[in-house]
Amino acid sequence: MPPELTKAHNELDKAVDLAYRPHPFTNDTHRMEFLFELYEKYTANLFTKEKTKKSKKI
Repeated sequence: MPPELTKAHNELDKAVDLAYRPHPFTNDTHRMEFLFELYEKYTANLFTKEKTKKSKKI
């Protein structure tokens, strides 16, 4: 990977780390696990169907 791209990735990683906690993640795996768990938490109910009450016809 070109050095400029590596630098950009590292800066982005630091920004993401600071957005979610005061200390950086120890490695990429911990960062990804944290972010995917957060994603699952916030999207868990997006694709579940709510039961609708049928109204009685008079």
